[in-house]
Amino acid sequence: MTRLAAAPLVLASASRARAALLEQAGLTVARDAAALDEAAVKLRSRREGQDAAGCATRLAEEKALRVAERHPAALVIGGDQLLVLGDQWFDKPADRAAARSQLLRLRGARHELITAAVVCRDGVVLWRHVERPALLMRTFSESFLDAYLAAAGDGILAAVGAYEIEGLGAQLFERVEGDYFSVLGLPLLPLLGFLRSAGALAA
Repeated sequence: MTRLAAAPLVLASASRARAALLEQAGLTVARDAAALDEAAVKLRSRREGQDAAGCATRLAEEKALRVAERHPAALVIGGDQLLVLGDQWFDKPADRAAARSQLLRLRGARHELITAAVVCRDGVVLWRHVERPALLMRTFSESFLDAYLAAAGDGILAAVGAYEIEGLGAQLFERVEGDYFSVLGLPLLPLLGFLRSAGALAA
């Protein structure tokens, strides 16, 4: 199994999905959530005319830099996703009713998951990357949606799209275009490539 060679690795997130991606790729990571006011960052980005990719990168960067203050010399990974449909940015649903409303809005439509990752150390950003996978949601019935929500449970409230495509959420879709790992939360292959180039992983 691949091991870190030069520095500890910290994920600036409480996300189980992002941690699982890294751990399944053979990395050992510590999770340390940044406790960032994401709504305030998004509002500031909107006011400044920043696009979704810029906002997602900003969120990932602010998370990584905040957590790096607590972990001197560590490589810290920040990540974030924005679900974009037209000019609308979606947040994680607050409850199951909000998840239902969101999925009805996405039904039959093609949306993007803007997925950003940043690596920093000691207050310096070393690497940034953005992917834009696109997903076409099928035109499902409302009875299917209600059955899906009942089966999936409250776990979907932790996902910006109110779906977990690696599980039952796969049944919501017709097609995925772009990087699958980014749909799950991180542009994993470019991230691993950076970590190798930085000497943090064996080449």
